[in-house]
Amino acid sequence: MALWQARFVAGRLENRGVATRIEIIRTTGDRWQTASLVQAGGKGLFTREIEEALLAGAIDLAVHSLKDLPTETPEGLALAAMPERENPFDAMVGGTLAGLKEGARVGTSSSRRAAQLRMLRPDLTIEPIRGNVDTRLRKRREGEFDAILLAVAGLRRLGLDGEIAQIFTADEICPAPGQGALAIETRAGDEAFAICGGLNDQPTSQAVLCERTVLKELGGGCQLPVGAFAEMRGAILHVTAAVVAPDGSKRLRAEGEGEDAGELGRLIAAELIERGAREILAASV
Repeated sequence: MALWQARFVAGRLENRGVATRIEIIRTTGDRWQTASLVQAGGKGLFTREIEEALLAGAIDLAVHSLKDLPTETPEGLALAAMPERENPFDAMVGGTLAGLKEGARVGTSSSRRAAQLRMLRPDLTIEPIRGNVDTRLRKRREGEFDAILLAVAGLRRLGLDGEIAQIFTADEICPAPGQGALAIETRAGDEAFAICGGLNDQPTSQAVLCERTVLKELGGGCQLPVGAFAEMRGAILHVTAAVVAPDGSKRLRAEGEGEDAGELGRLIAAELIERGAREILAASV
């Protein structure tokens, strides 16, 4: 997936006459295959080594899956662009939610997905699954799981649309802040920052700014059971956000509209906090 993302951005830059060369950097998140990301430490697992390479001048730009990127950008770095977003929602592979037998085994590495799935179907057995998309699909085919949850965006980018049995709405499983979007990170203010700025999609960047503001105000960890989805409706930004107890027993949900992405995100987070979000999230750590 990371290679697809890098090639996608390289292609966009080459269309603008910019020569590129791809460097592959294996991160802690790539190497950690035996437990959940929460156990591994969560924040920055897929970005730390790449950002270090940026700061050292070993690379000029980095392409991230935005949902994996911490809400705090290291000093000296900046997000130069966010290209047009792919579908931001979550998908079930292996069957529909309604069609799964009682007690079916469902794999997901996301505490957010797991919590919301428990809310919808508390009878299911939800277990962690690691590995890239192909590895996870193989594990399901070999019978380790009856179904797995994955991002629609990843499946579509890899040409695996046919694996999708169900796409969840934001009301069912609210997606991760930034899911489906890519972020191009560079050193702040250098030539690459200016060049990559031309790849930015304004509706995408405004939507994900709102979503990531919600997450930042709630604590900032990309492995928290927090969902947020924003979209432009004409000139107005609409956002839905949710905080879910790990066992699925409680969900706080908030919606709002506005023109200022950051301010809207702060207002939605404040509403969730007032209603008890911090207590739910404290129990999730």
